[in-house]
Amino acid sequence: MKPAEEYILNQPELYRSILLHVQAVVEATIPELTLQFKYKIPFYYLGKRPFLYLNATHKRGYVDVAFMRGYNLILHQDKLKGEGRSQVKSLQYKSLEEVNNEVLIELLLEQKRYFSDVFLTK
Repeated sequence: MKPAEEYILNQPELYRSILLHVQAVVEATIPELTLQFKYKIPFYYLGKRPFLYLNATHKRGYVDVAFMRGYNLILHQDKLKGEGRSQVKSLQYKSLEEVNNEVLIELLLEQKRYFSDVFLTK
């Protein structure tokens, strides 16, 4: 089993169910992303660029679905948290019921368009 998958499966149930759901949505929406294990957490890459990471934040009680370059996204800024980070913005879920697939998918697709325009056309 890959380390990123182990990370997800070894989480307590609350976090594991959220992470597994988000993983399924991410991979169904953008199948060309590759799941890697960097900085001790699951990272999705688009080509060679870090695209998104997943982090179970036990201390604060939520799963962080963090978009690299999230400040460049336009959609759903009211739902994204920056908390003093300069490049990353994230959706934070404390329960599986909080996950809005429509919002997550729209942000994933917008992030993919942004990355394609900025990084992949050069």
